[in-house]
Amino acid sequence: MLVLPAELTHAQAGPCSRMLAQALRAEPGPQAVADASALRHFDSSALAVLLDCRREALALGKTFAVRGLPHRLRELAGLYGVAELLPAPPEA
Repeated sequence: MLVLPAELTHAQAGPCSRMLAQALRAEPGPQAVADASALRHFDSSALAVLLDCRREALALGKTFAVRGLPHRLRELAGLYGVAELLPAPPEA
């Protein structure tokens, strides 16, 4: 599982995106799940990081989902028209 930090703003976006991409390449399995439940302080850069992660996952032939996306970030994704690109993982 890919874990997002508690703070993800423009200042952290680049390093966080690189760290998640590296973790994604090392993670076995057909599905990549990003855990966003720790996010407390974020801006639209968090969406950019998640979309970069999704793009990397798809390039590796994996599906992509986001667990624990904060309500405010889900609303922002809807406003930008990208909410459907960040689905919740299927229930086990």
